[in-house]
Amino acid sequence: MTRWRRIAGLVRKESLQALRDPASVLIAIVLPFVLLLLFGYGVTLDARRIPLAIVIEQPTSETYALAGAFAASDYFVAEVGFEQRPALARLAEGRVQGVLYLREDFARRLWTGAGAEAQLLVAGTDANSARLVGGYVQGAWEHWLSLAPQAKGIRLATPVRLEPRVWFNASVRSQDFLIPGLIAINMTLIGTLLTALVVAREWERGTLEALFASPVGVSEFLLAKLVPYLVLGLAAMALSTAIRVWLFGVPFRGSFLVLSGTTFLFLLGALGLGLLISTIARNQFVAGQIAILAAFLPAYMLSGFLFDIASMPPAVQAITHVVPARYFVAILQTVFLAGDVAAVIVPSALALALIAAILLGLTGWLTRKRLD
Repeated sequence: MTRWRRIAGLVRKESLQALRDPASVLIAIVLPFVLLLLFGYGVTLDARRIPLAIVIEQPTSETYALAGAFAASDYFVAEVGFEQRPALARLAEGRVQGVLYLREDFARRLWTGAGAEAQLLVAGTDANSARLVGGYVQGAWEHWLSLAPQAKGIRLATPVRLEPRVWFNASVRSQDFLIPGLIAINMTLIGTLLTALVVAREWERGTLEALFASPVGVSEFLLAKLVPYLVLGLAAMALSTAIRVWLFGVPFRGSFLVLSGTTFLFLLGALGLGLLISTIARNQFVAGQIAILAAFLPAYMLSGFLFDIASMPPAVQAITHVVPARYFVAILQTVFLAGDVAAVIVPSALALALIAAILLGLTGWLTRKRLD
C-alpha cells in the first residue's frame, strides 16, 4: 500500500509539474495543431491547376472541343496557341508543365478510323510531376473521347466497358492517405520530446538526484514519468483526430477502441525512447537533437508516410522494421480508411508492444546502472 501511495504522489507531482510547464503544453497541444495545419494544407500528392499549352495546327470544331475539355477541367489551366515554337519556349522556361500538339489532320483522322495522333511533351525535371501530368492528360483525353461521338450523334459499339472502382479512398485524395501518417509523425515527435526534454531539464536542475536519494525505485520513477505524459499524448491524439475528421473531412471507418489501444502502445514506445534519450543525454539541447535524429527523421523518411517502403532497397526495408512509426502509420491508414482489419492491425500492434517493452526495459536497466 505504501508503494502505491508513493507512486500516486509521484504521479500527482509530475502531473502538476507538466500542467504548470508551458513547454509541455506547447509540445502536447499546440505543436500537433500547428503541424497538422501546415502539413495538412501544404503536403499533397495531388496536382491542381497544371499550366498546359495546347497547340492547334488546324483549328476545327473537334480541336476546339478538346481544348475546351482541358480548360473546363479542375486539373489544368489551358493556354491555346497555333504555333509550336512559342509553346516549347514556355515549356523550357517552366511557365507550362506540358505541351499538347494537335496535328492539322487531327479532326479528319479522328472519324475515319485512321488513328488521330496527339503529341504530349512534358517537362521531366520533376519525374513525379511529369508522371502526374501524363496521367491526367491521358484521363482527360479518354473522357473526351467517350463523349465526343455523342456530341456528333454517333453511336459507337463498345465491346468492353471498363468501370473502375476505388476502394477505401473513392475520391483518390492524397490528403486522406497522408494525414493519418502525419498524425503518426506528430505523435512520434510529441511523445519523444515530452519526456526527453522534461527529464533532461530535471537532470540539469539537480531535482532528479534528490529524488533518487529517496526510497523511490526505478520502476516507480519510470511509472511516475510515463503516466502524466501518456495522458497528454492521448489528449494530443484526440485533438489530432478531431482536426482530421472535422476540419479536413477525412473519413473514420474503424473503432475508437482500436485507435485508443494502438495509440497507447505507440506512445509507450515513444515516451520510452524519450526517457532513454534523457538517461543518456542529461542536457536539454543534446536531448532535443538526439530526439529529432532518432525519432522524427526515421519516422518521416522510413515509415511509409511519404515514400513507399516496397520501392526502397532491401537493406533500407530491413531497417524500417525497427521504426515504430512504420507500424503506427499502417494502423492509422487502415483504421481511418478501411476499418478494423485484423490482419493489418494485430501484427502491427504486437510489433509496437515489443518495441515499447524493449525501450522501457533498456531505460530501466540504464537508469538502474546510474543508481548503483
